[in-house]
Amino acid sequence: MRHSAPIDEFLPECSHRVLLDVRSPGEYRQGHIPGAVSFPLFDDDERARVGTLYKQQGSEVAMELGLEIAGPKMAGFVRQARANAPDRKLAVHCWRGGQRSGSMAWLFRQAGFDVLTLEGGYKAYRQHVLERFIASDWRLCVVGGRTGSGKTKILHALRGLGEQIIDLEGLAHHKGSAFGFIGEAPQPTVEQFENDLHDALDRLDRSRRIWIENESRSIGRVYIPQAFWQHMRSEPLFNIRIPDEARIENLLDDYTHTDKALLRLAFQKIDRKLGGQHLKAALEALEQDDYVTAAKIALRYYDKTYQYGLEHNPSPDIRQIAFETRDPEKIARFLIGHADS
Repeated sequence: MRHSAPIDEFLPECSHRVLLDVRSPGEYRQGHIPGAVSFPLFDDDERARVGTLYKQQGSEVAMELGLEIAGPKMAGFVRQARANAPDRKLAVHCWRGGQRSGSMAWLFRQAGFDVLTLEGGYKAYRQHVLERFIASDWRLCVVGGRTGSGKTKILHALRGLGEQIIDLEGLAHHKGSAFGFIGEAPQPTVEQFENDLHDALDRLDRSRRIWIENESRSIGRVYIPQAFWQHMRSEPLFNIRIPDEARIENLLDDYTHTDKALLRLAFQKIDRKLGGQHLKAALEALEQDDYVTAAKIALRYYDKTYQYGLEHNPSPDIRQIAFETRDPEKIARFLIGHADS
């Protein structure tokens, strides 16, 4: 029975094992393999103490401190592992695939678990993720359109019709504009966004097309990996146009139930680009519950920004498609037929 595996063999094994990340909580928060359970051998302070001692006095003294810290926890680790993995099948990793994962794997094997460790640890996983983004074998269909076109709803309608999608804004917890933080959970770190995007892509069939929304490289505080973003910009762009009235209706659906203070904050973020007069008019419209006027003012700015991006988009195949409806399923059905033709 093998006890360790390289990343390309380790990840498939995790589909029928409970994956334990034995790094510190801080390391886990910075970035982790999607689906991994945080199971720290040391907390953040303990890890710092061991690391400092390693640098100052060497590995032997640091290992002794590590044993002093971890020893009293060993029975608790086993009980917790049994609760997490009743069938006793575990996958375990640390940062480099060294002593932390090795010692935890030894303990669990002594307690009767089937344990697989990751060769090279999380560091090997990150290298695998970043290298995978350089690949160009994804068949992407990019859905574009001005603010309020309902692109995310169209993506979800495409998925409902059996198509493959990647929802970048869903992974980023942000809708991509100054208003994009409203109604969203806190954003992941850039590192975790990359991990989640890789995981989402890895679950799809690369022989089939994948629909994805046209985005600038930044989505709030996270960034699409450069190589993948460049690949997106080389694929067909389906640029959707719906009537302005329909776009405003979409925005009202999304934002009229939002705290006005958040809407004011969002407008203030684009103050310099809107201009003082337009900002004042937008804020006054919000105070009067005139969301239509506020939306029109926002669209003046975002339409200019989107048009500039469209004119500089390097896609060799930009398809302009106009609709009289904002119904996402009708638009999705048309897109599928258009892509098939």
